[in-house]
Amino acid sequence: MGRAVMSEQETSDEYWMRRALALAEQGSALGEVPVGALIVRAGAVIGEGFNQPISAHDPTAHAEVIALRDAAGREQNYRLPSTTLYVTLEPCTMCIGALIHARISRLVYGTTEPKAGVVESRNQLAHTPYYNHLMEVEGGVLMEACQQQLTDFFRQRRAEAKARKQSDAAS
Repeated sequence: MGRAVMSEQETSDEYWMRRALALAEQGSALGEVPVGALIVRAGAVIGEGFNQPISAHDPTAHAEVIALRDAAGREQNYRLPSTTLYVTLEPCTMCIGALIHARISRLVYGTTEPKAGVVESRNQLAHTPYYNHLMEVEGGVLMEACQQQLTDFFRQRRAEAKARKQSDAAS
C-alpha cells in the first residue's frame, strides 16, 4: 500500500492541532475537561487557551474564548480576520457565536461533541445564512487523538470517583 501524500494545508492543520492537544493537557492537569485552542495568522500563534471554567470560576472560560481574549489583547482588536482557530473539540453555541463576532476566517476542530456541538453534531451554526459572517470549517483533524484524550480524562475521573466512594464506604 502506498503512503498517502498530504497537502501542505493538511500537514499544517495537524501540526497546529497537536499544539492544541498540548494546551488541552494543561487544562487536564488542573482537573478541567481537556480542550485546547489556538489562533493562528500567517503561520504564527496570536492567541491560545485551554478550558478553565472550574479553576477560573467563569462559565465562559472555554478554550476558544480564552484563545480569543488572548489574541484580541495581543492584536488590540476585537476583530480577528484572516485567522484560523484550532480547537480539539467541536465548539458549543457560546463559542461559535464568539468566533462569528471575532470574524475568525477558518475553524478547524478535532472531534465532534455529540451532546452540545453546534458545527456538525446538533446544528450547523457556522453555516447559518442569517449570520453576518460565515467561516470555513474543517472537522476531524487528528480526531482519534482528540477523542482519546477526552476518553482517557473521563475514564480517570470515573476511576477516582469510584475509589473515593469505596474509601468512604470502608471508613
